[in-house]
Amino acid sequence: MEYSLPGWLGALVGTILAVVIYVPAIRVIERHLRAQSGPETLEARAEQESKISVARRLILGADIAILATLGYWIGKVIGGAGSPPPFR
Repeated sequence: MEYSLPGWLGALVGTILAVVIYVPAIRVIERHLRAQSGPETLEARAEQESKISVARRLILGADIAILATLGYWIGKVIGGAGSPPPFR
């Protein structure tokens, strides 16, 4: 497996883009989840905060995995390191 500088730079740009997208996306999702629940007990609020925390991690992980991979691929193609191998 060979790694190229354009590919790594593309992955870095993809990761930065994932973080930039994450901030507004998580705000919208948190607002939606909090609006769904009305007045709650202390236990219910703790459970909801736990769900929001899990959602944050999943969204950030998916964003980084997808956009870093896409950025690496685009960087490798644009950088002239050849096209990536076809999907099998």
